Amino acid sequence: MFVGNRQQRGRETLAHYRHRVGTPRSEFMNAIRIHSYGGPEVLQYEDAPCPRVKNGEVLVRVHAAGVNPLDWKVRGGDLNGFVEHKLPLIPGWDLSGVVEKVGPGPAAAGRFKKGDEVFAMADPTRDGAYADYVAVRVTALALKPKSLHHVYAAATPVSALAAWQSLFGAGKLQPGQRILIHGGSGGVGHFAVQFAKWKGAYVIATASTNNQQLLRKLGADETIDYTIQKFEDVAQKIDIVLDTIGGETQERSWLVLKQGGALISLVQPPSEEKVNQFGVRSIMSSVQPDGAQLSAIAKLIDSAKLRPTIDRILPLSEARRAHELSQNGHTRGKIVLRVKDVQS
Repeated sequence: MFVGNRQQRGRETLAHYRHRVGTPRSEFMNAIRIHSYGGPEVLQYEDAPCPRVKNGEVLVRVHAAGVNPLDWKVRGGDLNGFVEHKLPLIPGWDLSGVVEKVGPGPAAAGRFKKGDEVFAMADPTRDGAYADYVAVRVTALALKPKSLHHVYAAATPVSALAAWQSLFGAGKLQPGQRILIHGGSGGVGHFAVQFAKWKGAYVIATASTNNQQLLRKLGADETIDYTIQKFEDVAQKIDIVLDTIGGETQERSWLVLKQGGALISLVQPPSEEKVNQFGVRSIMSSVQPDGAQLSAIAKLIDSAKLRPTIDRILPLSEARRAHELSQNGHTRGKIVLRVKDVQS
């Protein structure tokens, strides 16, 4: 646990204050919060007020929370100006858990009930799931896949929705098309490989030497080891490139697209100049919460057509370590924080 002496004293002081003023413990929860933007060291494990559910929301008892680049980009202030947050903030918008309370109003009534096992991508403009509880809009929520434990379900929503929306929404991927997926063993990439294969596309994916076997297991028709091969020497006449890397990788990707093909990026706006030069399309894709799409994804998981891959599971108290690992860019699938201290 990374709670230092000063932070521990803060927790004890807050607990003493609650006792002195008569505030019930049930109104507080364990959470990871940031009070200022910066590196992993700004993540603080501390007491925080339990969220209040509003009209059209449910309160979820979090069992596990997935870790995504979105989390550390928000933590570092990289998205300031694009996404507005009020500090202190609880990060983490990938979650799986159990409905604790259904909020007021007809939007929530009848859709979920207390005790339902659910998963979701929470609203990234609000407090997230690095906590005992999180308030989630019912439109973002879906019943958890029955075949997955919470830790695996928590690895799914953000990355799977990003892949789904990029391939089927932005890219309009069709059976028989040739797709190149950069970072095929990563969080979004490993879902994208499986979705594209399920759709009937011809899938080419890149990864390091250690992850070549994983790409084949996921269903890739061709694999490229980027440590020893240039992907542009292997992949040709590509209909869609899914870019999860950016930088030089994106720059070289224009060379492999066929006329009229599309480059879809999740990390960096593609160059309009290159679009005109090569006669292709470009799309900057961003992920949005969507409970209906998550329900469709859950059905694929329960029918054994899709499976999340987990790099490692850490306790909530090791969120700093989880961010460090995620930010180094070489995770295999997803990192998950276990929030509830029981087998889930």
